[in-house]
Amino acid sequence: MNKEDLVRAIAARTAQTKKDADKILSATIETIIETVAEGDRVTLVGFGTFEPRDRKERSGRNPQTGAIMTIPATRIPYFSPGKLFKEKVAPE
Repeated sequence: MNKEDLVRAIAARTAQTKKDADKILSATIETIIETVAEGDRVTLVGFGTFEPRDRKERSGRNPQTGAIMTIPATRIPYFSPGKLFKEKVAPE
């Protein structure tokens, strides 16, 4: 499913136009991205949590030369699925 399919599904479930559903979805995604970029977390109960995580500096190897190199510390976005989401995907 891509964004267009998701917009169509949202429009069908909410009786919104596709244009309005696209605006709502885009605003939701942009808000989540901005919030996580600022260092905060976004929790959607049942769906999951988006949060920034810091990766420590570590050593690695250059795949072309095999030389050891330092991979700098960085911040990455992380998603942790909620209980309901996990149960729907992999029921026990």
